[in-house]
Amino acid sequence: MNIQIVGSHEKLLERFLRLPKDFTWDELKRLLSKYGYFHNNKGKTSGSRITFEKKDSNIVLDLHKPHPKNILKPYQIKDVLEFLKRIEVIKD
Repeated sequence: MNIQIVGSHEKLLERFLRLPKDFTWDELKRLLSKYGYFHNNKGKTSGSRITFEKKDSNIVLDLHKPHPKNILKPYQIKDVLEFLKRIEVIKD
């Protein structure tokens, strides 16, 4: 019997890769934190602009935090997908 155990992170990545219309900001933070990225707003004047960055990496992801709902917009999903390719989480 071949049993494959899939963790919650793998399930979250699989969910994202299906390009859902209801992927939340909180899910994105959890997904990127697994790769060492943390969110950082750029100060009091940044508004909803958030940067995801990793210590010792010059590859960052800039997004506006969605509001009033917590759901990522289609263009943000596309930006995150391209970002995951750049950091080699997914291959073309």
